[in-house]
Amino acid sequence: MDDKIKIIVVDDHPVVRHGLIKTIEQDACFKVAAQSGDGAEVIPLIKMHKPDMAVLDISLPNMSGLDILSGAAKEKLRVDFIILTMYKDEEYFDAAIKLGVKGYLLKDTALSEIVNCLKAVKEGHYYICPQISHYLINRHDRIKSLIRRHPALERLTATEKKVLRLIAENKTSREIADEIFVSVRTVQNHRTHICRKLGLKGYNKLLEFAIENKSSF
Repeated sequence: MDDKIKIIVVDDHPVVRHGLIKTIEQDACFKVAAQSGDGAEVIPLIKMHKPDMAVLDISLPNMSGLDILSGAAKEKLRVDFIILTMYKDEEYFDAAIKLGVKGYLLKDTALSEIVNCLKAVKEGHYYICPQISHYLINRHDRIKSLIRRHPALERLTATEKKVLRLIAENKTSREIADEIFVSVRTVQNHRTHICRKLGLKGYNKLLEFAIENKSSF
């Protein structure tokens, strides 16, 4: 029985993709079950091969790595994601962390770090490449600061926090309802409860609060 960890590798640059596959498969723990250069193929590949992990470029044709993360979360696909990026952009990092990514690597060091990253994720840990590990500290500090200023945030339920994050993306109640599979009325009730807990009064105050603090949720 094959007990290797199954991986899919997705990068639209064939040289990078094949280099990753060769490096990954040199370790006896891992097996690359599928590969692609097209973001739109990823969700179907996950459903077909049921990999343990997926290694994705954040920038892909037809569907970005972040959109894939979001789509996989909506469909409750059980797979751990590792993101590759050439951009040292903290906003991308924050977005990926919010979407549940387990590993985050810069492309220029990915070949030397990918196996260590996969092993860390396999053990249930997160792996952030050293060059941007301070982003995680920055995020932690922002969250602590926001909670000090608005301690009632800790009283929000998990669903209310998710609604707040979606409001920060400037999504309508209808869009939020579709994303979390509830009625518009339920979303409106969540918005009312969030406002009450945070002491927000007045038209658009919740939206203003969410957008102002979206990097801290």
